[in-house]
Amino acid sequence: MKQRRPVLRSLLFLLLLVTACAGPGKQAAPGNAGEAKQIAAMLDSFNVAAAKADFNTYFSFYTEDAIFTGTDATERWNKKQFMEWAKPIFARGRAWDFKALQRNIYFDETGKLAWFDELLNTQMKICRGSGVLVKEGGAWRVKQYILSTMVPNDLLDTVIKLKTPQEDSIIRALEKK
Repeated sequence: MKQRRPVLRSLLFLLLLVTACAGPGKQAAPGNAGEAKQIAAMLDSFNVAAAKADFNTYFSFYTEDAIFTGTDATERWNKKQFMEWAKPIFARGRAWDFKALQRNIYFDETGKLAWFDELLNTQMKICRGSGVLVKEGGAWRVKQYILSTMVPNDLLDTVIKLKTPQEDSIIRALEKK
């Protein structure tokens, strides 16, 4: 029995490794390398358009039915709502300036749907952008974008205390619906 344990452990480890590697998406697999480069260039251009306050270019990267979710619990908008909210910000001549620090891109089996997550250097310090992309007419477009602020774990209790009064009222309102 003692001789079987190392073999069983090895087989279990191999099974776990294969299972972990066989996830639902492929991260920039060799067959998707060209598409991943297109997406990376698109996301970089998307961020540059916002930094330059180029309203029309920035919003051309979204699908017509796109959803944007911001860092505040109240920020969940369709494209039209997001455009209305962002218009005065872009009109100032500067919007937000995000630069990717790290990016992961994944594809479904068809190669027409991709999703990403990235760490961004922003005026809010490190944020995470994530989203779903679809290929429309040969170009990648943002179908859903989620922006999240990062809170270091050792600061989380402090942040929770700061946001509790405001978010408790949001929680109560949402629970009544």
